[in-house]
Amino acid sequence: MRQILVYGDSLSWGIIPDTRARLSFEQRWPGALEVALNGMGCACRIIENCLNGRRTVWDDPFKAGRNGAATLSQVIESNAPLALVIIALGTNDFQSTHQNHAWASALGVGTLIDIIRAAPMEPGMPAPEVLVLAPPVIREPQGAIASKFQGAPQRCLGHIEAYRDASQARAAHFFDINSVTGASVVDGVHLDRDQHATLARALTPAVRKILAD
Repeated sequence: MRQILVYGDSLSWGIIPDTRARLSFEQRWPGALEVALNGMGCACRIIENCLNGRRTVWDDPFKAGRNGAATLSQVIESNAPLALVIIALGTNDFQSTHQNHAWASALGVGTLIDIIRAAPMEPGMPAPEVLVLAPPVIREPQGAIASKFQGAPQRCLGHIEAYRDASQARAAHFFDINSVTGASVVDGVHLDRDQHATLARALTPAVRKILAD
């Protein structure tokens, strides 16, 4: 059985937009992806390490532990062997507590790829493949998170191309979520339930191909 790590934030944790509730495992995209892959005879286990508010390389001034670079190496080591690591981060880089633009966030993504490649492995364990997901373009934020993401639609412009470039420069796989779905129609940032299902369907053949290669 192949193990796949999803290293993400609330979009992968499965938060239900404009609530603090969570979708069930089969409803959120990592769980739906596991079900689909196993249903196709591709035996795998999805390991979810997803934390609400997680950034790529920045601290949250109000909540501890949101710097994605701080513990990634240990997460890789503790869950080895891994066939694939999916980086599903970046949205929170554009919170109003930071003034990041796409270029800075892409540097954060590149740093995470480098950390994965340098993570310690036990003798004989292979280094995992890396797949970077470009998160949905942030719409006009609505509801409880509107202030938290004030100005984000402008500052995230160009992040798809920037993430693609950062991935290609490090020979990592890349998938643009915006090619199959957008951000939530409810809050403009997260994923609605139907969008989780859409993303899982689109990722299934892409992930299967990576594992086969």
